[in-house]
Amino acid sequence: MLPFMASLFMATPLATPIKSTMANAKGVEVKMPTEKEMEAAFFDQRMHDLYRDLNVEQQGLRFEVFEKAMTGYLNLRNEDKLGDKQLLTVVDFEMPSTEKRLWVLDLDKKEVKFNTLVAHGRNSGENLTSTFSNENESNMSSLGFYVTQDEYIGKHGRSLKLEGVDEGYNNNALARSVVMHGADYVSEEFVRQYGRLGRSLGCPALPMDQYAQIIDEVGGKTCLFLNGPDENYSSKYLNHDVALSALVSANQMI
Repeated sequence: MLPFMASLFMATPLATPIKSTMANAKGVEVKMPTEKEMEAAFFDQRMHDLYRDLNVEQQGLRFEVFEKAMTGYLNLRNEDKLGDKQLLTVVDFEMPSTEKRLWVLDLDKKEVKFNTLVAHGRNSGENLTSTFSNENESNMSSLGFYVTQDEYIGKHGRSLKLEGVDEGYNNNALARSVVMHGADYVSEEFVRQYGRLGRSLGCPALPMDQYAQIIDEVGGKTCLFLNGPDENYSSKYLNHDVALSALVSANQMI
């Protein structure tokens, strides 16, 4: 695993038990955790440590969503699909559009770069999302993992291309022109007037006063994860064994 991964986590050694059982203080044989169980505990502890250090719970980012996003981030790193920036963008479409449901996380500095509003597709729901699609002209959002690409100037001005990497869920994003862009319907003022954000044709549209800074920050092969209320969603990038291996390797390099 790449050496800089180690900077994300504490340098606590991961011990491997020599025996499967050992005697406790009363001389009773007790079963020792397996290497697999210890690795799972190691992964869980690292995720909780980073979640705490980022201090995102108070901003509404739930641990289970953060943990899924980090698992995908580590899997994408393992496949060398990401660039040098240690950034992770998380969008939680299980939250209403009236709440700040987008986070840009700097995993190296362990800080939140942005926490802001973001729109969903007009056919995915009103204030809350319920339906998602990978189909052209569906005007719905597409869940899953994306890798940001290059920016361009389009009908919305500066826009950032997004490559969907989840087959069957968002891999048509480039063909559908699902991009990050600014929109005047993504604002607190719009919420006060209409009780929800405006909606896009499927793009994660951003506030006009922040979109340029966010595009500058996350462009160039960083990870974006769009979470939503779809029990059927699955991804090969939610492979915990790969994520575990990445963390264990990073820990042993320190």
